[in-house]
Amino acid sequence: MAHTPDNTRIAFIGLGIMGAPMARNLLKAGYDVTAYTRDTGKTEAFVKDGGKGASSVAEAVRGANVVITMVPASPQVEEVVLGEGGVLDNLAEGGTVIDMSSITPQTSTEVAEAAKAKEIKALDAPVSGGEAGAIEAALSIMVGGDQETFDAAKPVFEALGKTVVLCGPAGSGQTVKAANQLIVAVNIQAVAEAVVFLEKSGVDLTAALDVLNGGLAGSTVLTRKKESILAGNYKPGFKIDLHHKDMGIVTDAARSVGAAVPAGALVAQLVAALRQQGDGRLDHSALVRGVKRLSGESPDGT
Repeated sequence: MAHTPDNTRIAFIGLGIMGAPMARNLLKAGYDVTAYTRDTGKTEAFVKDGGKGASSVAEAVRGANVVITMVPASPQVEEVVLGEGGVLDNLAEGGTVIDMSSITPQTSTEVAEAAKAKEIKALDAPVSGGEAGAIEAALSIMVGGDQETFDAAKPVFEALGKTVVLCGPAGSGQTVKAANQLIVAVNIQAVAEAVVFLEKSGVDLTAALDVLNGGLAGSTVLTRKKESILAGNYKPGFKIDLHHKDMGIVTDAARSVGAAVPAGALVAQLVAALRQQGDGRLDHSALVRGVKRLSGESPDGT
């Protein structure tokens, strides 16, 4: 049976940069949503917007038949889903847990196995599109799990994104997300290098980025990040800290299957360096700041 608004109560765990707009889009689609996050202020704001709030994971999950988790990394997923008093301890048999965090494929497989042992269904469903995609319900959602569970959850996914694809069994969604993060990081680094090169050459940067984005060099990265880069505004839509975590997943997963990712490994080091320079909480487009430092400039243009 499809999880439509008339037969589904959703528990949403995690109201961060991505989770908060996603939970609100589920409300807009007509779903009954109870949210829990450690920041009580974010829960209160969600309640003011028409949702329900809970003071613990257990309270949010009780009575739900679908649980969505959107937390920073594998340790948080393990705590929230697998830990004592967590999702699997409180979700009834036949329920579905959908983890939309970006974590290791191995953790997703462990969650799926633990859920199956309790007769609970599981999907790993990480997303791409950043904060803007979350707000606009335009995310790309890459899913791992079985076809029947995916088909039932599809109405929920369609309230959150425009591209929803089952990529294979448990862990497959996370593997595809790792590849996504590899492509995005290398793309942002290339844009960052081009920006600094253009600036140092005295070219009209706005005009240059406009024409580049109209040709083969064009990308979603340029479309979404161009204006903020031009303004030197690195308010986080996706933090360097999180992309650092994801690049660790990429390099570890690639090594485990024997795939070479030389460009990815280099960019992983540049992301790590940017964190050490104090820019971890900035948007990943702040890779421009790292290139400026390497080019002998102040990252703030002073």
